[in-house]
Amino acid sequence: MSSGYSSLEEDAEDFFFTARTSFFRRAPQGKPRSGQQDVEKEKETHSYLSKEEIKEKVHKYNLAVTDKLKMTLNSNGIYTGFIKVQMELCKPPQTSPNSGKFSPSSNGCMNTLHISSTNTVGEVIEALLKKFLVTESPAKFALYKRCHREDQVYACKLSDREHPLYLRLVAGPRTDTLSFVLREHEIGEWEAFSLPELQNFLRILDKEEDEQLQNLKRRYTAYRQKLEEALREVWKPD
Repeated sequence: MSSGYSSLEEDAEDFFFTARTSFFRRAPQGKPRSGQQDVEKEKETHSYLSKEEIKEKVHKYNLAVTDKLKMTLNSNGIYTGFIKVQMELCKPPQTSPNSGKFSPSSNGCMNTLHISSTNTVGEVIEALLKKFLVTESPAKFALYKRCHREDQVYACKLSDREHPLYLRLVAGPRTDTLSFVLREHEIGEWEAFSLPELQNFLRILDKEEDEQLQNLKRRYTAYRQKLEEALREVWKPD
C-alpha cells in the first residue's frame, strides 16, 4: 500500500494525493454557506478538541480500520489519514487537450486521498480536479457527505472551509456510515458560471423552446387535418 505521497499507476482504480502543504493552494477565507447547521456544529466541536481527545479518537479509529488506511498523529496535534471520494458527475468535465486523464469510466470511481486535518473541502476539490487535469473552475463542484442513519441515506453539501479528515475521524472508518461524493453544484446555483456560459445556456434554451413549439404545431396540424377529414366524411352527401 502506498504511503500516500506518490500516485499509483494511471490505470489504477485508487489514486493517492500528497498531503504536503505545497501541493494545495489555500482557499480564500470567507464566510461559510448558510443552511449547514450540522456542519457548523461539527466545526465548533472540532475547535474544542484537545490534543488528548484527538489522540484518543485517532487510537480508536486505527483499532477499527480493516483496510490498513490508518491515521497518523503528529506531535503538533495535526493528524494525517485517508478519505475516499466517489465521483458522481452528470457529464464529463472539461479537461486539458489530449490529457486522457478523465474518461467516462472515471466517473463513478472511488478515489483515495491522503490528506491532513488542516486540509479543507475546497483544497480536496482542487486536488481531485488537478489529478484529472480538469480545467473547469472548482467553484462549479461541491463535496457532499453521505450519511446512513436508521436505514435512510442523507446527503449534505459541505462548506469549502470544512475539514473532511476530521469528519472521517469522528464518524470512524466505515464508509457505510459516512462517505464523500464529488458532484456538480445543484441546478440554480448560477453564480459558479461565467457570463458567456450563461448566455450560451440561454441560446440552448431558446433553441429547445423553438424545437418544442415546432413539434407541437406539427402535432396539432396533423390532428386538425384528421378532424377535418372526419367531418367531411360525416357531411358527405349520400
